[in-house]
Amino acid sequence: MAAGEAKHLRDVLARNVRTLRQERRLSQEQLAAASGLHRTYVGSIERSERNVSLDSLNALATGLSTEVWSLLQPRRD
Repeated sequence: MAAGEAKHLRDVLARNVRTLRQERRLSQEQLAAASGLHRTYVGSIERSERNVSLDSLNALATGLSTEVWSLLQPRRD
């Protein structure tokens, strides 16, 4: 995977996490608690600063009550 493709995927993840979190009316702190992650880590994911592990993806999906694949699927807004 080229560096540009990886950055694009991080951007998609960031946008999806933020959008789903806001749709569910969760703060970053609430999502972090529901996911078992730290609030600053969730914030850095939403800013596309993190290369997230599969374990963290699964934790985020659980906290957002969604499927892992949906976090990586570009949205058609």
